[in-house]
Amino acid sequence: MKRSVRPVVWFLLATAFAGPAPFMPTAAADPNPLVSPWSGPYGGVPPFDKVRVADLGPALEIAMQEQLKQVAAIAADPAPATFANTIEPLERSTRAFERTQTIYGIWGGNLSDDAVQSVEREMAPKLAVFADTITQNKKLFSRIKAVYDSRQSAGLSAEQQRLSWLLYTDFVRAGAALDDGAKQEIAAINQELAGLSTTFSQNVLKDENEGLVVIDDEARLAGLSLSQRTAAASAAAARGQKGKWVIQNTRSSVEPFLSSAADRELRQKVFEMFVSRGDGGGGTDNNSTIRKILELRARRARLLGHATHAHWRLENSMAKSPDRAMALMEEVWGPAVKEVKSEVADMQALLEADIPGARIAPWDYRYYAEKVRLKRYDLDEAEVIPYLQLDKLREGMFYTAARLFDLHFQPVPEGSVPVFHPDVKVWEVTDGQGKHVGLWYFDPYARRGKRSGAWMNAYRNQERLDGAVTTIVSNNSNFVKGPPGEPTTISWEDATTLFHEFGHALHGLCSSVTYPSLSGTSVARDYVEFPSQILEHWLSTPEILHDYAIHVETGKPIPQELVAKIEKAATFNRGFKTVEFLASALVDMRLHLSTPTADPAAFERDSLQALGMPEEIVMRHRTPHFNHVFSGDGYSAAYYSYLWADTLTADAWEAFTEAGGPWDPAVAKRLHAHVFSVGNTIDPADGYRAFRGKDAGSAALMRKRGFEAAAE
Repeated sequence: MKRSVRPVVWFLLATAFAGPAPFMPTAAADPNPLVSPWSGPYGGVPPFDKVRVADLGPALEIAMQEQLKQVAAIAADPAPATFANTIEPLERSTRAFERTQTIYGIWGGNLSDDAVQSVEREMAPKLAVFADTITQNKKLFSRIKAVYDSRQSAGLSAEQQRLSWLLYTDFVRAGAALDDGAKQEIAAINQELAGLSTTFSQNVLKDENEGLVVIDDEARLAGLSLSQRTAAASAAAARGQKGKWVIQNTRSSVEPFLSSAADRELRQKVFEMFVSRGDGGGGTDNNSTIRKILELRARRARLLGHATHAHWRLENSMAKSPDRAMALMEEVWGPAVKEVKSEVADMQALLEADIPGARIAPWDYRYYAEKVRLKRYDLDEAEVIPYLQLDKLREGMFYTAARLFDLHFQPVPEGSVPVFHPDVKVWEVTDGQGKHVGLWYFDPYARRGKRSGAWMNAYRNQERLDGAVTTIVSNNSNFVKGPPGEPTTISWEDATTLFHEFGHALHGLCSSVTYPSLSGTSVARDYVEFPSQILEHWLSTPEILHDYAIHVETGKPIPQELVAKIEKAATFNRGFKTVEFLASALVDMRLHLSTPTADPAAFERDSLQALGMPEEIVMRHRTPHFNHVFSGDGYSAAYYSYLWADTLTADAWEAFTEAGGPWDPAVAKRLHAHVFSVGNTIDPADGYRAFRGKDAGSAALMRKRGFEAAAE
């Protein structure tokens, strides 16, 4: 998942919430170090060593005040509106706020405690009012519209025309063209959404922080590898449970346990803990919050002239409409469910041999899938994990970046760059001529106060509006840290996620544009996952596996016979993975296409029943903890994006296989030129066609997922 801090367009529309009155920030009496331009090496770095939680709110208020002053000056300019006196200064106006918002977001996502969450609750409505104060500035919008209307006759470059279009359409989508009454109603809706989304995400985080399963009998660890046992013991010790074992309420802890643990009762306990986040009727129950969010989104969409929130969200996407997104999902759903039935039949026979009369339950699926994999392909996940050392795989990612895009990573000198936690490490990125390209921060481990999952951030976007500005990007994960001094090993799925998020980082690092609003990953939601998903493919290449999949104890590379098993089993369990994802995507879309429901839990249940959801599987993200969709607008009515992007990914990978293989330099050059480097300076469909020479249909996607016969 990509999460990045973008300039004004992204902030106003992806996470912008608004209030009913003009924003009047209170200036702090003393200078706040979090607002000032970043100093130090590499064009300046975030001052993480100067951050105090008490400064976060005041820093945001100062930064907002500074941006609003600049916006007011742009709007009041008596000269006729031009790109140079309107759009460019608007781009510049965001910089102090973006610096401050970066730090604020890092503390909220990685170091959240009661104090940080208190700041978030206080600032959410203020950030809302700030955003709407900009989009509802009539004089500013009039000037933006004037530039937009004359964009083709004013001698603007293609990139300038694209930015003019983007700003104008995004302001319209935020309500800038509405009458005053409608604007006030939009503002009130957005203000309420700000608080609700904050409540939603904080409830999920609380359940993740406090949820755990403690195991005090070593016999109940049967099936777990040595590395899994060691990680569970380390997690227990960190929580004051030395001598016991703890399974934490994060995906990187839960899923490997469900794949390995022989104790069915424990599997059920861990599974139910994980899928019940944000649910259960207690203080962190999110169902009423979801209902209110859906109601407000539907009202806002109608005010903005759209039938539903889904229609509003997809207007500027590659899909363009919910119908096209639904058509793709439904095309894949049937073959995926059919495949699940076949997978379950194989697993059921093994379960009955263990427990006569028992039926496969959701907490059994991963465990018996591994048994089937072992029986059918002689491939045991536990046999692979010792070869997947986090540090070695990281070096494999660096090799991939160098060979594909001529990007080279070197650790910065110890202590030369401040970090926000001791686990965070920093690398300088240079091109083949040794020129500085950017910085890459890596924060791999789970900790209390860190939201679950994996994501990419852009701390600073590449641009050259007033001279070259290099980017700063990060990857954040939640791997279970090994004991002190010992390597951390991860599952194959986690390794795939590692490469995926690095793909987002490379998308930011390859950026070569002029304007920050068009930089890096600032592209359509259903396109942004394409660069990340295609990078997943290089994990399984022979070069990466042979040189970087090194056994944690013997130091020997993964044997070729094991690699052959991995390749042979590449589409194994693809039905489960596809249905698990698609169930979440379809429910997300249906929620935002329907009349808002009074009972989200019933809607989820009824929708899955109508779809014919296999009872052995649950949604990858159930609605009560679906942060993609309810912690902000980011992936709302847009979780389908991963599947849409994978149609591009599958087709793009075939461009490599049809040529000289995964490292073909000509194909890699086209991928860099037309996808990774151009940001949002061109329409993504045009960029893809320039890379591939054609549009991507679903045939390659079906082949990739092992559903080729169903597609014919």
